[in-house]
Amino acid sequence: MRKNLSVDQCLDAMRVLFTGPQILAFVPAVCLAAFWLGGERALVITALGLPLVFALTGKWGSRSYSAHSSGMRPSGSVTYDVFQSELQLISEAAKNRGENAACIAIALDDYADLQDLHGQAAADHVKQQFSDRILSIIRDQDIFSQIDQNRFLICLHPSTHLDLEACIQMSGRIQSAIEEPLLLNGAGIYQSCSIGFCLLSDLHQAEVDEWIGAATAALAEAQRSGPSTIRAYSIATRRQSLVRANLRKEFEAALDDGEIRPWFQPQVSTDTGNITGLEALARWEHPVKGVLSPQVFLPFAEQAELMERLGQVMRHHAFEAMRTWDSAGTIIPRIGINFSSDELRNPGLLDRLKWELDQFELTPDRLAVEILETVFSRRPDDVITRNVAGMAALGCCIDLDDFGTGHASIASIKRFDVSRIKIDRTFVAKSDLDPSQQQLVSAILTMAERLNLETLAEGVETPGEHALMAQLGSNHVQGFGIAKPMPFEQTVEWIKTHRAKLQGAPKIGRKMG
Repeated sequence: MRKNLSVDQCLDAMRVLFTGPQILAFVPAVCLAAFWLGGERALVITALGLPLVFALTGKWGSRSYSAHSSGMRPSGSVTYDVFQSELQLISEAAKNRGENAACIAIALDDYADLQDLHGQAAADHVKQQFSDRILSIIRDQDIFSQIDQNRFLICLHPSTHLDLEACIQMSGRIQSAIEEPLLLNGAGIYQSCSIGFCLLSDLHQAEVDEWIGAATAALAEAQRSGPSTIRAYSIATRRQSLVRANLRKEFEAALDDGEIRPWFQPQVSTDTGNITGLEALARWEHPVKGVLSPQVFLPFAEQAELMERLGQVMRHHAFEAMRTWDSAGTIIPRIGINFSSDELRNPGLLDRLKWELDQFELTPDRLAVEILETVFSRRPDDVITRNVAGMAALGCCIDLDDFGTGHASIASIKRFDVSRIKIDRTFVAKSDLDPSQQQLVSAILTMAERLNLETLAEGVETPGEHALMAQLGSNHVQGFGIAKPMPFEQTVEWIKTHRAKLQGAPKIGRKMG
């Protein structure tokens, strides 16, 4: 094996010697020798024949190693198919020459927000400026390709000097160029990007798919660490990416096997203490790892485009629980279910929801549609607007979730016919001890009262926070101070115990105005 490698290296070196510019140094000597040996005729033949020989050998050399011939190989921006084929040639040539190459994966940060705020045409314009800046930085021999809406790949030309430090410097140059203001409708906007890269020398097997996968795994690690981050591929990255890939596959199977189901957290009235509803919160009851929270598996669901499937599973289990409670005489007025942006963008959502409610013999007013404030604060989407308005017209309660974190305007609250705002837990936490927190909560509640909206305070964990929310005028409270999320099997007993406690319990006074 080593012997074959040495022969290949020698042949490559000879090709470079006899097809490169350095061969011109021998032309005078060759011509002089031809004249000395054969006279004028030999001199003429040599002078005319050498250019032809150079042309033929140059063409042969470029075919044999396209990665080192800028005249015969693609450069700059190429399609993904071309990128893959070139990557294979570069990998083989770099290994034969004992050189190194690198694959760099880049993603624009917060691209979905850019689309929502400014529209697809504006996002495409920014993406084009982004591509132009990258092409102005990379060398002529390097290649560049777009792999989806906001992700790109670069392959750096093989070199003996290409190492970790060189890749970090190149990544830093790309980020510096991107962070310069981008022009959009005559105004400058600021954009950043995350970068992951993999050196060819860091791979055990230089397969194209593995190389690209390693670079994108490093990119994913960079994105998890925050915007404008750079990460290099390593053994730890590979191990973590394999764990996440396995979890993603397990998650898909868990949806089919019933391991993903709702746990229920009660919501109670601050006036009477009665249960006014339950929120259905997704939990993965993993047979080995135990109960996993949404923070663990939601990223996999989003990447695998399974949010709609998750929503359907959650509604099925939640509506089934409502029907079971009704049959047992344990009436729950309302069930709260979170709807993702992916679900709300489905034109068929309203028809499917009507069918699901009819299947379980539930009226629409018993469903609270919980939608994150960030959905309302982004650029209006016609399909989302129609779906939310349709659910409100159907009789569903529209809950604006995590209020105070997404900058939703009063106009958007009225346009989407919001019924209730859920005050984010960051405002509620320790509000009984912090006067500034009290002022913030009081301002939100005053606004809601003027808009004739119900309110629910999330994240209530102490009796002091509970009492303060009641005094300030919040209609409902929810949090660990009332009850932690629980599986369906524990709900009936908890409901009975809670209602028994209310017998003869005094009401908490409320401070109005």
